[in-house]
Formats: sequence, C-alpha cells, structure tokens
Amino acid sequence: MSVTTDQATVAHMFDSVAPRYEILTDVISLGQDRRWRRLAVDALEVGPGDAVLDVAAGTGASSAALARTGATVTAIDISPGMMAQGRLNHKHVNFVIGDAESLPFDDGVFDAVTAFFGLRTMPDPQRVLAEMFRVTKPGGRIVVCELSTPPWPVLRFAHRVWMGRVMPVIARFSTDPASYTYLTQSIIAWPGPTTVAQWMVDAGWRGVRFNRLTGGIVTLHWGHR
Repeated sequence: MSVTTDQATVAHMFDSVAPRYEILTDVISLGQDRRWRRLAVDALEVGPGDAVLDVAAGTGASSAALARTGATVTAIDISPGMMAQGRLNHKHVNFVIGDAESLPFDDGVFDAVTAFFGLRTMPDPQRVLAEMFRVTKPGGRIVVCELSTPPWPVLRFAHRVWMGRVMPVIARFSTDPASYTYLTQSIIAWPGPTTVAQWMVDAGWRGVRFNRLTGGIVTLHWGHR
C-alpha cells in the first residue's frame, strides 16, 4: 500500500517535480512509458463520443494519449503544480484539481476511467477504486496501469539495482531529487497484481484481469462495471 498517508505532503512533492516530470519519466523508463500508455489506451477501447476520467493524472501525458482517440478527457489530480503544467502541455484536456478519494462528479457520468501510475501514491487505493466505480456508467470500463516489482528473481534483482543505483542519479536532474526517493519506495511497497485485482473486484468491478508488461515492471489491470 501507499508509503504515506499525508495527502498534503504528496501534493507538495508532485508540485515540486512538475516542470520536468514528463521528461524524467521518459528517461527513467527508457522510453517504455509511451508504449505502456499506448497499450493501456488500446485496452480501454474508447473513441469519439466517450467521456473518460483520468485519475491521478499528473501532468496529463496519459490524458493526452486518451484524447488522441477522439474521446473527451477529464484529468483530475490533487497537485495544483502538476495540473498547471498539464494545462501548458496538453490543450485538449480538461484539468480539474481534486481528491481521487472523493471525486467531485455525479454517479455514472463517465464511459471509462483510468489511473496511470498514480494509484500506488494514494493513502487508500481501495477507496479510489470504489470512487472510480461510482462515477462510471453501467457497462463502462476501467484500466489501471501501475508500476510493480518483477516476479522473476533475475529481473527483480536488476529492477532493484535500477531503482537503488540508477534512478537517484537521474533524479539529480529533477527540480526536487528527494521526491524520487518517495516514488521509489512507493513502487517497492506496492502489492502484487493479484491483490490489486482483488481490490478491484471488492470495489464492484467485474471481468477483472491483468497482464504483466516488460517482465513485470508494469502491470495492466482492466475490467468493467
């Protein structure tokens, strides 16, 4: 689960890294983040006429990928700094500052909901999944794309070396290098995909499945209401 329960601290941390967040994400993932987003967007199966909510959207890179399908996309995040950067970067996305644990939307208003790399930073990810369920129309879809720990020993070792040795060096180019220590800890603390899948089922989602990507560095979960 999350390594912190202080929402204000998390919001401030993301405010501090917002200016270079998308660039460093691309560098740290060796460009794989674009592939992961593409696969997640394909799994969501949205297009023109669909209303999509992107939860914990950060600067909106995932929201922009969704908007390119022709869907109408609303991005929500608790960090004003990330939202401000998102508005500069992505003009065709509606950015809303808000708490994912208490979404400021009516019941059943979205055709699909997503969370890209943000669910693990939530104090109560199960509550977030329940809120995502609440605002989704019957028959609507969910995709959660989240960083995870590879299940295979060799890859898990390489992943830990990357997290512990390489990421801190790259993070020096961030506007707040210390924040990336938290992000690394949140990945290590995040439970396995079977636990996350069960959380989704408990929140009401049906047909829940998951697929490990890039050797398990990322896990893609999906389901429907």
